[in-house]
Amino acid sequence: MPIPEDGGAVSSALPAAEPSGGANQTRVRAYNERLVLSLVRRHGSQSKAEITRRTGLSAQTVSVIMRSLEKDGLLRRGAPVRGRVGQPSTPLHLNPDAVFSFGLKIGRRSADLVLMDFVGHIRKHRRRTYPFPLPRDIIAFLQSALSEISAELTPAERGRIAGLGIAAPFELWNWAEQVGAPRGTMDAWRSFDLQAEVAALVPYPVHLQNDATSACGAELVFGAGPAYPDFIYFFVGSFIGGGIVLNSALFVGRTGMAGSVGSLPVRNRNGETRQLLEIASIFVLEDMLRADNIDPQPLWYSADEWIDFGAPLERWIQETAAALAQAILSAASIIDFSAAIIDGGFPAWVRQRLVAATIAAVGRMDLQGIPMPELREGTVGAQARAIGGASLPIFARYLIDQNVLFKAVEAADAE
Repeated sequence: MPIPEDGGAVSSALPAAEPSGGANQTRVRAYNERLVLSLVRRHGSQSKAEITRRTGLSAQTVSVIMRSLEKDGLLRRGAPVRGRVGQPSTPLHLNPDAVFSFGLKIGRRSADLVLMDFVGHIRKHRRRTYPFPLPRDIIAFLQSALSEISAELTPAERGRIAGLGIAAPFELWNWAEQVGAPRGTMDAWRSFDLQAEVAALVPYPVHLQNDATSACGAELVFGAGPAYPDFIYFFVGSFIGGGIVLNSALFVGRTGMAGSVGSLPVRNRNGETRQLLEIASIFVLEDMLRADNIDPQPLWYSADEWIDFGAPLERWIQETAAALAQAILSAASIIDFSAAIIDGGFPAWVRQRLVAATIAAVGRMDLQGIPMPELREGTVGAQARAIGGASLPIFARYLIDQNVLFKAVEAADAE
């Protein structure tokens, strides 16, 4: 696990404990190290005394673990904090430069590759747009972007890469008609093993997760998630998707499809029942712009640099908000979510307008007997899917299950 003095590769990962295995000394120490790192990540910084209180471990054990993690370069000391009595408390933080990870987001109109550091900040970013995604084009983009970014890193930085996480829609061949792909073109994805093909290109572990689930995971860990033990999450991309968090952990369900909010039935402005994705997706705005003879290409150049398209954009926001309000009401009638979080592949000013319109739409509905969740903006932003993908190798290698972490924190805080 240690980072050598020359800044080279991490020599060994924190091993994951096999649930069916015995709790030998190595497994226990690995678990405790992951627990400490997870608590420091959740709170931003922790002193040895705070870790001792939250974990229930002895002060001596915590001192040994934190000294080891600091020596290995995963933690670094902050400035001592002096209290009224006793020795000053020294907080320890995650070292952003300790670990890096690649995140590949595959969308219906664009792909992004990011290099993320240990605290969730994007260090490098490459993007490619296309009319529709094809396997060979994605692989070509990945190879080119990896080569470019790697060339900008030092050997020491390249040695600290934990892996590559892919955030991609499942069954990419579906909805080919909506993205304008010629009939049968997207069928190439049916027999394409994306994870295996990427793993053959890179010398480190490769992880794969649904793109909307990845975005939800990014919000859970790096965004507003810590404030809400249960929430439903909507990410408005080319096609809207989402996720569900229960007891402070992602809930994917029996088949991994829980949180597929795009399939929720809602009514359009004509009173016709449609799936949410047929109303509240960016491809719908794209069609609206074309209908008004407005070039929609700026939608895909950069998610953070949209122009104000005027009346079509406002019409799309209002219709999307009305559909989201119905979806949130349906979800809240089944599970008592504490929040409904809305984010998407657009600038913050669009997100702000959309959330405000959704709150207004909810206010016009009959809410009798339904405890409505707090409606709020997501905080991770347009790159949530890529960040969520990049998180996968780091979480798999260095952190514990969020459900275990939050339960430990809640128990300690209740004392």
